[in-house]
Amino acid sequence: MPETTPLPQYGLPKILAIWCAAAMPMPILGFLVAPELARATGLLPGIAVWAMLILGMAWQFILSVLLLRPEAAAARQTGWAARLWLQTPRDAAGRPRLRLLWWVLPVIAGTALIEQTPLADHLAALLLWLAPALALVPAPDLAGLAQPQFVGAWWLIPMALVSCLFNYALGEELLFRGVLLPRMQGAFGRWDWVANAVLFGAYHLIRPLTIPAIMLSTLLWTLPARRTRSIWFVLIPHGIEGLFMLALVLGLVSGALV
Repeated sequence: MPETTPLPQYGLPKILAIWCAAAMPMPILGFLVAPELARATGLLPGIAVWAMLILGMAWQFILSVLLLRPEAAAARQTGWAARLWLQTPRDAAGRPRLRLLWWVLPVIAGTALIEQTPLADHLAALLLWLAPALALVPAPDLAGLAQPQFVGAWWLIPMALVSCLFNYALGEELLFRGVLLPRMQGAFGRWDWVANAVLFGAYHLIRPLTIPAIMLSTLLWTLPARRTRSIWFVLIPHGIEGLFMLALVLGLVSGALV
């Protein structure tokens, strides 16, 4: 099967069912299961929530594997990289062009502008104006773990590494960009990249006030990923977030941030 052969396309009901299967477990695990786990084990609530979110993202990896199983035979001909768009960016003629990756720099800058400036707060305020009840939803915040009791808790490092693995590669990104994005054109046509960004933002039910900013920043990822059939435009800016998280955890356990 040549690389240009269209991938199987999912219908809207299947796409929405996949979204539900990925999104619904997260608030259940974070808001219902995690407090019970903390009470039963004596874990700090923040650690219990983090552990449950990792479990939810690991489930997304399992879901991705199940969805991709019917394509195993075709993948033996094309390779999985092409089917997951884990490849060098392609130009309009379908030729690999490594220099197109330079466009990831404005993508990173735009993401920081949206998510790390007051713009994110303004978007959250707009959402609160539309749905004031969201103010009652507790937001999990790993910054609350910066306590002296975790200085020297080096077991947090492998936990953070596993979290990054499923958050920025084998969980969220594999499902939403490797599986869904290349298979959404049949349902959404030329606007599949917009639909993917909306679904990814709405998936963050565990932190609903971040949804508008995530939707907006994800548009910067999915447009070049769709145009070049390469998810590196998503993996790189999203992965940078993981580097900051690892640095924070390292600073915590080393005592530098306490």
